[in-house]
Amino acid sequence: MIMNKLVFLTVLLASTLQTTTAIWKRKTHHFNWEIGYVFWSPDCQQNMMIGINGQFPGPTIRAKAGDIIVVEVKNTLPTEGVVIHWHGIRQYGTPWSDGTASISQCPINPEETYVYRYTVDKPGTYFYHGHFGMQRSAGLYGSLIVDVADGEKEPFNYDGELNLLLSDWYHENVFSQMTGLSSSPFRWIGEPQSILINGRGQYGCSLAGGIQNGGSRKCDVANMTGTQCRPVMFLVEPKKTYRIRIASTTSLASLNMAIGEHKMTVVEADGNYVKPFRVTDLDIYSGESYSVLIATRKKRSSNFWINVGVRGRKPATPPAMAILNYKPSLDYKLPKSRPPVTPQWNDFARSKSFTYKLRARRGTLKNHALTVNRRIELLNTQNKMNGNYLKWAINNVSLVLPPTPYLGALKYGLKGTFDADSPPETFPKSYNVMAPAQNPNTTQSSNIYVLEFNRTVDVILQNANALAENVSEVHPWHLHGHDFWVLGYGDGKFRKEKDIPRFNLKNPPLKNTVVVFPYGWTAIRFIADNPGVWAFHCHIEPHLHMGMGVVVSEGIDLLGDVPKEALACGKTGTELMNTTFTSP
Repeated sequence: MIMNKLVFLTVLLASTLQTTTAIWKRKTHHFNWEIGYVFWSPDCQQNMMIGINGQFPGPTIRAKAGDIIVVEVKNTLPTEGVVIHWHGIRQYGTPWSDGTASISQCPINPEETYVYRYTVDKPGTYFYHGHFGMQRSAGLYGSLIVDVADGEKEPFNYDGELNLLLSDWYHENVFSQMTGLSSSPFRWIGEPQSILINGRGQYGCSLAGGIQNGGSRKCDVANMTGTQCRPVMFLVEPKKTYRIRIASTTSLASLNMAIGEHKMTVVEADGNYVKPFRVTDLDIYSGESYSVLIATRKKRSSNFWINVGVRGRKPATPPAMAILNYKPSLDYKLPKSRPPVTPQWNDFARSKSFTYKLRARRGTLKNHALTVNRRIELLNTQNKMNGNYLKWAINNVSLVLPPTPYLGALKYGLKGTFDADSPPETFPKSYNVMAPAQNPNTTQSSNIYVLEFNRTVDVILQNANALAENVSEVHPWHLHGHDFWVLGYGDGKFRKEKDIPRFNLKNPPLKNTVVVFPYGWTAIRFIADNPGVWAFHCHIEPHLHMGMGVVVSEGIDLLGDVPKEALACGKTGTELMNTTFTSP
């Protein structure tokens, strides 16, 4: 116990100091947000969505590594709770600020306020979003950028910066979407109506006039000027190097981005530096973020298309387009050239080629991460429950969250708040991942994986055939509270005797979100060194809503008192109402 506390304090101190040489210089950034519904026209069709302080997307947070962020969130939604997850921020020492309903905190009730306070401990490209129900699908998200601390330098140079926040948008409201997913018979809403770049897109017309698949009539750009759906234009100068930060908070869509006549050099993934490599286009899955460098032309040019198309699913959604515009032009003159072609939606060989190029910029696995203490194998399957209800399941268990947050229940030893049985750590070796399950039935549970503190854990994410023949989907998995090493990928069923010796232990990339390809597996490794309770789930909103996720806990006994505001619901709220809490 004493040793575990010393280890945790050492890790916490190291994470605080690693990006700043002068801890006393760090700043505290205060924000006051009101979350509420707004009428907005993100793709030229007015709809109701969730905004922050009356705007969509939400305001961008920008800070330096080591700084403290304080966000006072007031919920003005009339009938539903809300939480905010700070995607990619590890929350060392502040697990109650992770922003996961029923896991790290209670939902913030209408007209109530909750204060998130946490440290942004390392530089990178991040974002935030709602994590209650499917509120991310309703527009609750924004960018979070962390610059290097004073006195530190990036391992690459650039003259300017552009930020792209990618998302998808449905015209049907999120309540109807959730009801359809939970109905018998199952009602699938289908593909999104539009792809948005920085909250803007076009529906029913194409900026390029039908040049690309999914396009239709040419948009009347002149009448879009000054509207909420006007084309996004990025101004650049010749003979410069620009860093483009790209993050995807899509509800469903996997995307590919290309810039006309400009190659990109990938330098960052999920807040971690990677060994630079050049590409003509870039795949990005929901929950991922990247930084790329581009070199602008030596002579003044007019403008070029930025094209974002759908990957991994047969596209019924037109591509999104923005304009890379060389100064001094300030108008919305559209490029004369054709948009760059994004790959075919089912060209998985090309997707794998891009993904497999990701390598850590320098260094190796930490020495004590070379010894694995535990291996968990998670089989992703599509199943049925009670006859006709469609679910996603992990090792034949579909996740359902309890009314009492795990963090408070575990910290204060409350019994009966979630299922006590340990979830399965593997699946039958005879399971045929290439065909629909012979027995498609599943069960629901709220049980969790309890990890021994500071131990090294390998997780094998195994994809399989869905209920229909010859269907296996893309699943981007996101782990809260940690970065992990991506050790490898493979096709078909994972076989430890053959595949473990092929793991990349030399320069595996560090990430917080990783793709699992159809009919394939992905292996990750992380150290359970962050006391708290953490979600690990598919980042596709409908898949998580239908049960594709697990929950892990570690080092709960090392935590101090959990703030009372995080526990005012379920059994925690009733049994601990009169308990005296010490603020952390």
